[in-house]
Amino acid sequence: MITIKPMNRDEFQQYINFAIEDYAKDKIASGNWHVDEAIELSRESFTRLLPEDEKTDLNYLFSIFHNDTLVGMIWISQKSPTNLEEGFIYDFIIYEQYQGRGYAKAAMKEVEIVAKGMGMNKIGLHVFGHNKIARGLYEKMGYEITNITMAKSI
Repeated sequence: MITIKPMNRDEFQQYINFAIEDYAKDKIASGNWHVDEAIELSRESFTRLLPEDEKTDLNYLFSIFHNDTLVGMIWISQKSPTNLEEGFIYDFIIYEQYQGRGYAKAAMKEVEIVAKGMGMNKIGLHVFGHNKIARGLYEKMGYEITNITMAKSI
């Protein structure tokens, strides 16, 4: 059984250390950032988006548990104080050793229930083009492509 619980301070510290590096790797893999700048740019992005860490207004960071085991996390935000009906999933992680067990789908369903309870009626997200597994999950869950950015190395 999957449950999501608001992230505590220790879980946030564990998450943010992982997330800064993970986001930097994804930005490098997608060709957006150079290796030499990626960690610093990633750190700046998280600092800008979460200035109050896990307590930043309109941002909800949840730890994902299977029974009592921490298997991942999900971060959803309401768009703005004047647009609380729309949410955006900034990050969603099922730790590698727990992938392929259906936890991601169950966690997405749980966060949708929570978001609806907060008054959201639409959720957006970003997925890196190279993350085919995540793209497949989101499409199965009913998320539709709204924009596509393409690039070609020459």
